Amino acid sequence: MIRIATRGSKLARWQAERVGALLGGDVEYVLVQTHGDIDQTSDIHRLGGQGVFVKEVQQAVLDGRADLAVHSAKDLPSGATGGLCIGAVPERGDVRDALVGSTLAALPRGGRIGSGSVRRRAQLAYARPDLEFGPLRGNIETRLRKRVDEGFDAVVVAYAALERLGLAGEATEVLEPSVVLPQVAQGALAVECRDDDANARERLRAIDDVDAHRAVDAERAFLAELGGACDLPCGALATVGAGGEMLELEVLLAAIDGRAVVRAHTSGRDPHAVGVTAARELLDERGGRALLDAAGRAS
Repeated sequence: MIRIATRGSKLARWQAERVGALLGGDVEYVLVQTHGDIDQTSDIHRLGGQGVFVKEVQQAVLDGRADLAVHSAKDLPSGATGGLCIGAVPERGDVRDALVGSTLAALPRGGRIGSGSVRRRAQLAYARPDLEFGPLRGNIETRLRKRVDEGFDAVVVAYAALERLGLAGEATEVLEPSVVLPQVAQGALAVECRDDDANARERLRAIDDVDAHRAVDAERAFLAELGGACDLPCGALATVGAGGEMLELEVLLAAIDGRAVVRAHTSGRDPHAVGVTAARELLDERGGRALLDAAGRAS
């Protein structure tokens, strides 16, 4: 028997059950409620950003109530959690965001978009400065319902979430990374176990997608190098070349209002080095440092 800690939403359960199916054998699911689940009104970045959906799930593993924790990898803070390691990143889903309700081009002038993500808002505002934005929280089904209930012309969600819930047909447009660069590790799952649990680490090694894991490691290294104090919208997407060795990493930093967006690209074999190099290029050569300085003066 292996015990998997997970949040209780339909999407979180799908993710945990996917990992359980990959592992095979007897699985018990330990349902955990997180701070992000309890507070359904505050914007994620005001709650503390990454970590609000994972801390309580991680604690279930640390205190022995579960053997594994399954997360949306994008919800994990960029730094390691003491006592835990990411034992597996299974196959990655679609990394892109999707609009539900309208295509970007068809949105009326001054159209109202629902999104709780500063990353999505900033990039869409850069593409369409006329757009207006309203807060959007809750599970996927709730967000789709709020599009109608709260009068949004469209809402933005992760396309992988729609696919995993059998709702891909709800997407009006899937946004290419050239328009909206994804969040770090979007579309990927991360499975954590205790550092000292040799049996769990061995079992997870069998379901690890090496290419997906390397890509996620590069994106997380970028975020860590950018700095935990950075509250500006950022995105990253790493891809593995055909030979399976070279990583290509595209990264982005934007002003909160979307008036300025800077991008950088780098490549290499070592995920950590690629992520660090991309962050430094973005900050020191592409104008990212000026965005951070301007944000600091405005705060």
